[in-house]
Formats: sequence, structure tokens, C-alpha cells
Amino acid sequence: MCSSSVIYGHKVDLIAMLDTTVVQEFQEIVGTNHALQEEALTATYTADWTGRFQGKSPMVLRPADTSQVSELVKLAARAGLSIVPQGGNTGLVGGSVPLNEEIVISTLRMDHCEPVDVLAQQVTVGAGTTLANAQAHVSPFNLDIGVDLAARDSCTIGGMIATNAGGINVVRYGPMRDQLLGIEAVLSDGSIISHLEGLEKDNTGYNFPGLLAGSEGTLAIITKARLRLHPRLNERCSAMIAFKTVDDAVVATSQLRRTLPALQAVEVIFGEAMSLVSDHIGASVPVGLGSQAWLIVEVAAANDPTDQLANAIDDLGPLAADVAVGLDTATRNGLWEYREKITEAIATQGTPHKLDVTLPASRLSEFVNEVPSLISTVDGQATAVMFGHLGDGNVHVNILGADGNEPDEGVDDAVLNYVAELGGSISAEHGIGTAKREFLHLNRTEAELAAFRAIKRGLDPRGILNPNVLLPPEDS
Repeated sequence: MCSSSVIYGHKVDLIAMLDTTVVQEFQEIVGTNHALQEEALTATYTADWTGRFQGKSPMVLRPADTSQVSELVKLAARAGLSIVPQGGNTGLVGGSVPLNEEIVISTLRMDHCEPVDVLAQQVTVGAGTTLANAQAHVSPFNLDIGVDLAARDSCTIGGMIATNAGGINVVRYGPMRDQLLGIEAVLSDGSIISHLEGLEKDNTGYNFPGLLAGSEGTLAIITKARLRLHPRLNERCSAMIAFKTVDDAVVATSQLRRTLPALQAVEVIFGEAMSLVSDHIGASVPVGLGSQAWLIVEVAAANDPTDQLANAIDDLGPLAADVAVGLDTATRNGLWEYREKITEAIATQGTPHKLDVTLPASRLSEFVNEVPSLISTVDGQATAVMFGHLGDGNVHVNILGADGNEPDEGVDDAVLNYVAELGGSISAEHGIGTAKREFLHLNRTEAELAAFRAIKRGLDPRGILNPNVLLPPEDS
């Protein structure tokens, strides 16, 4: 990849070569209005959210249900066409973009939510259901989805499963894989697997939900999911805590996790990110001006957890430099705005390289403190903007080049190798996509990669499903 926006795929002009008969058959399956060909209509499906990864597609297909997906896949396989499955296209690593002129199968129309099973505390939803709509669907029953993301209004359940999304509540409920009790999906030959009973105990062989979670559309196209729900905890309290050093914030996070049974989220904002987001939202830093790290801590329970949070903060003693507490919805939302607007603020500065990583708790402060100087040795004009989910060790490293341009490609290599040296993961929740596939060997052995490829060949022998992501080429 070069230092400017990456545009892939001009080896074969599939747009010109797509057989007229095949086009007509696609149209018959989904309807003319949902078989998009004009570039003005397909443009929003061919670039990722960052704008860094861009492609082209001869056709974007929008099926209404699983049977239509099955027919589309069968036809694509017969025509020798590769497929990029796509949900809300909110990914940050180029994982849902047709980089070599593949056809796109969008799940956005498959947004039906089935009745909530209150007794089992479960729900089955279509893959195209947005997180916000799924949350709204279960909320009247005082239930909630275990995973929450800032992109809730546009990210889809299918995409969240495909990337094993994490978000702000992993410290309490785990990532998307932990919410899955059943799945329906279409394999590369068009056959349908469906196991949506939602049984908590079911040892009848391989676990398809676990396998497809994090597979990034390389093994099957997810069409429905059975999700575990959690009691909706309406009594909440949030606090922003300022720390003089990154190490103090890490130590405090560990202590809060041990002492706060109602802990819902522990988010972190580091110095450069706090400065940027404060300017973006037009507000001053709420507490601890000049600090190196700020935690946003939220507790949630059936009964008011405010005293529990206050006591835990008091127990931090001199670790906490300053505190602001949000007791009502408005003040809590005001504190959370500093966290949820960071990605938007970064986007106003240019096209960043987004390195989503996990570090062992014992190496977190070392990593955060060293990354800026490490980056500067590769690109002296690059800036690191860092924030993340400190409760689970996840740091989002956003690297901006000079004047809003992309930084030198070498910064990715330097940071990800450093992550691996510290015993961390090069991908915490965004997935590998195309951005990190060449680095997968840093976390996975040759034996593991061989097993991955064997699974891929077993379920997708012709390699037609999302061929540009996750697995590095065998000759690399």
C-alpha cells in the first residue's frame, strides 16, 4: 500500500465483462431496484468508513432474506464471481470493501426482528438489523444486547458477529461471540445452515456460531443470529477520573475491576485524544487539565450504584488526580461525549492508520508511553492519537501523518511488531481485514495459519467469499 488512499482492483474490468444473462438473473432474484450497477449508487458500498480503502464493484445486490442470499451465491459461484458480504460498512480495516471488483451482497434489507423470548432472555434478528434497532426492539422487555458501540446507529448485527465486535461493555459481558446462541448462514455453494434454537447447552458437534464469529465473511454469509440478552440495568452512574500518569490509570483500572461488582465500562482517553476531542466538541477538559490519562467509569445495577462508585473512587486515594461525576442522564451523556466523539474528531484531521491492539495489563503503560517516540523514528511528522477500552486492555492507536495525509507505511510495521514483542494482539476488535493480513503471522503460528486455511478450503473450496481479507496469501 502507498501513502495515499489505497484503490484496488483493475486487473480485469468485471464491470464491463459481467454477462448480461447473469445480470438479468441477479435482478430476477432480488428485483431490479436492489441490483445496483451505476457507480453513483454503488459508491457508498465500495469505500470503508475511513476512506483509506476504496474499490469498485460490478453490482451491489441487496437480498431480502436467506433464500435470496442462497440463490445469489449459487449464481455467483456458477458465473465464477467472488463475493464481498457487507453489513453497515462501518469497518475500519478494509474488510467489507470489494478491493478487486467483487460483487457485493449487502445484508441491510434483512433487518427483521423476531418476537423477544422473554422466558429464555433471547432474540433472533436478521443480520442487517442495526445495533440501535436491536436495542430498541428488546428494551420494552427490560432486556439489552450485551455489546454496545458508538456506531450503534449504523453497524449491523451480522457485521458485528463477523468481526467479533467488542465495544464498551466487554468488561462485563464479553465480545459478540459470547452473545451468540445460534446462527443462520449461507455457505459458498449456496447451502444454508440454520441452528437457531438458542439452547444454552447443546453439545451436538462443532459450534458454527463460534466459528463464524470473527471469520470476517470468509467462511459464510451470516443471515440471522440468535442472541443472548441481559437484564436492562436502568440505574447508572458515570464518572470521569483524571490521572497524572498512564501507569496510575492502569493501576486504578485493575483496582476498580476488583472492587466494583456493578462495573459496566472502563474507557480511557489519553492526552492527545483528549485535546483533539475537546476542540472538536467545543468544550474544555472537564477535570484534570494537564493529566496524561482520563478514565470514564460507568456502573449499572438494578438499584442505585452511586455510593458503590463513590466508595471505589475514594479507595483509589492519591491515584485519582481529579473526578467529575454524572448522576443524571444529561451529565452522564456529557461525559461520554468525550469518548464517543473521538473517532469523529480524528476523521476531521485526515486519513489515519487505525491500529486496534490489546496489551497485557503489565505492559499497557509501557506501550502507551513508548508508541509516540517509536512512531517518530519512522515518520517524524506523524502523530499518535490513543484511546480505548482499558478494562480489557484494548488500545486504539490512530496515526495521522502531516497535514492530514496518511503516515509512512512503516509505522504500522513498527507498532504491530512492538505489540507482538510485548505479548499483545495486533487486533482486538476491528478484525484483520486487508489492513493487517500481512501481520497475522505475528500472533499466529504457521501451524495455526495452516489450520485456518484448511477450514477455509473446507467451507469455501473455490475461495469466492471475501478473498482479500484475514488470511495472508500462502506465498507471502
